[in-house]
Amino acid sequence: MDLVDSKYIGLVSPRLEKFKRVKQGLYNFRCPICGDSQRNKNKARGYLYALKNAINFKCHNCGASMTFNNFLKKVDTALHKQYSLDKFKEGKTGRGSDRPEPKFEFPKPIFAKKLDLPKASEVPIAKEYLERRKLNSEKFYYAEDFAGFCNSYKKVFSKETPKESRIIIPLFYNQNLIGFQGRSLGPSKVKYITVMLDDEAPKIYGLDAINVSQPIYIVEGPFDSTFVQNAVAMCGSDVSIGSFNWRDYIYVFDNEPRNREIVNRISKVIDRGDKVVIWPINISEKDINDMVIAGHNVQNLLESNTYSGLEATLKFNLWKKV
Repeated sequence: MDLVDSKYIGLVSPRLEKFKRVKQGLYNFRCPICGDSQRNKNKARGYLYALKNAINFKCHNCGASMTFNNFLKKVDTALHKQYSLDKFKEGKTGRGSDRPEPKFEFPKPIFAKKLDLPKASEVPIAKEYLERRKLNSEKFYYAEDFAGFCNSYKKVFSKETPKESRIIIPLFYNQNLIGFQGRSLGPSKVKYITVMLDDEAPKIYGLDAINVSQPIYIVEGPFDSTFVQNAVAMCGSDVSIGSFNWRDYIYVFDNEPRNREIVNRISKVIDRGDKVVIWPINISEKDINDMVIAGHNVQNLLESNTYSGLEATLKFNLWKKV
């Protein structure tokens, strides 16, 4: 690390949340690439580290890894231009080269490969509920005592928590069970409860079933995703899709133009330049599952109502007035 690198680390540090110097040649902050955890604002998993007279960046949340030069280019283009000029004056280009990454030793959690539960198809009450909604009961499980089931994997509930039966929606990643959602079968204050076996794992359903070379639909719920080709479902709002480096993906939100949260999320997607489905105004059902029950061809609706850029803005403005 030379004087120019030290200077620009100091200059960029005000742009980096929770920035701190850990020790000589090692700095920690919230990753500006993925945003780190949106739920826990104290999480800081981005690092700048010195290696062989150079500075590299690494995030232990999204996996982003690059030279300090490329990091500056992403975070602050104006500052990057100044940095490149200073490096040039010093007789260096400032461009990165392939460098070996340091070895950070983090204990890896041991995940289960499957759920020790009956399939929903084997339990009449669960099977009836799912098939009434045209869902495949073979894809899900059933827990008679949800709290007890959760605690067998991870201490979540107290011993006093009353028994409650729920349909279990498993979350797998790289063929490992990383968490699950419990869907209530009857009246409940909380319809869905998500439990992650590792807090760092992505809260996404269907990751192991998608083809990344094809367009990926990102829907709001696991049940809805089962009706869509090549789809995943967000099980938490603090997931950074950008960290997966997918080539082509399309956001699909519920059809609720009066829901302020959904309207704001669609607006942000359009502002980022991402693709999004804007439902036709003649569709009254609020989600994909309801559309399927009503007899709509959901796949055709998705493919014919995907927009981005100015066209997305125009369609969005019409939709939210419905």
